[in-house]
Amino acid sequence: MESSKVISNDKATVIIQVNPQVAQDTIFDDGQQTRGAYHNTALTEFFKAQPKALGTVQIMTGMMVFLFGIVRTDEYNYRDPIISVVTGITYWGSLIYIGAGSLSVAAQNKLHLCVVKASLVMNVISAITAALTILLMGIDLRIISEPYNRCSYEYSSESMCLKFKKLDLGILGILLVFSILQFIISIFISGFACKATSNLDSTVVNVALNQVNDLVVMIM
Repeated sequence: MESSKVISNDKATVIIQVNPQVAQDTIFDDGQQTRGAYHNTALTEFFKAQPKALGTVQIMTGMMVFLFGIVRTDEYNYRDPIISVVTGITYWGSLIYIGAGSLSVAAQNKLHLCVVKASLVMNVISAITAALTILLMGIDLRIISEPYNRCSYEYSSESMCLKFKKLDLGILGILLVFSILQFIISIFISGFACKATSNLDSTVVNVALNQVNDLVVMIM
């Protein structure tokens, strides 16, 4: 339910508008109504998470996971299937990481409710993807470490096979670290985004002045 109150004086006309779900400011200038992007102070809580910096880290993490995924796929040479390679999670997972990071950066550059909510959704998806990646790579570490899981017959000696397995274990360990980092960042950003958007349920009071030098914004 919306209510408004008009207060007049010699300098300006103050229009107080109460709306629990206001998304924009309404400003009256010389009788003309204009709309500008409304930035609720509740959304500024999202800045405490440093989404731009963390979003950049997410993008870089996604790119590194994608590149190391290519290396693992190219060097894949096991008799038994390796889950993280077969599922291609390093490819589509990295795209999710990059998408989440891009929205996190955009959310700080343009503080808008829709962008913050989109960042929240993508970071939740990113956290779930990272958790799944950690699980699959943990299983792969166990499988590759088993003595019975030998390389294919393309290698002429056992020593070459062992060198390949050590290299793959090293790459897998790096990917696991990146996935854990991505999981932590996604959870962190999601928490702040959820807190910021939930605070928007409070009543907001918009005050627009007829003259720019007398503009006052009141937020309840």
